[in-house]
Amino acid sequence: MKTFLIVLCVTSLSIFSQIQSGLNQNICQKYKQSDSTLNSFYKKILKEYSTDTLFISKLKIAQNKWILSRDADLAALYPDTAHEAYGSANLMCRCVFLTSKTDERIKYLKQWIEKTEEGDMCSGSVKIK
Repeated sequence: MKTFLIVLCVTSLSIFSQIQSGLNQNICQKYKQSDSTLNSFYKKILKEYSTDTLFISKLKIAQNKWILSRDADLAALYPDTAHEAYGSANLMCRCVFLTSKTDERIKYLKQWIEKTEEGDMCSGSVKIK
């Protein structure tokens, strides 16, 4: 009976480890997709607005500062960078955080791609449709 319980525990831990590994992969793949979308939008904006050099220089500064802020927020949430810190879901949780921040940034950058309606008095550098 004792041997059976030990085998059961080891098997359960192995199964949990495989499930967590799969979750980590899936969630982190979603982050990679979001990051790729963000980079695609950013490049599209740089190309479409290339003649507005003042805007482009300010956007580049903003994007670099956003990256620094995102990374600082991640470090504040998970200050211990050891792989085993915060449990087996650590990698998954980091990727969830990064995906969320990246999706927020995509939503913000979309305004320059989708443009705005004529008459929007607060559109700033966003082009009219």
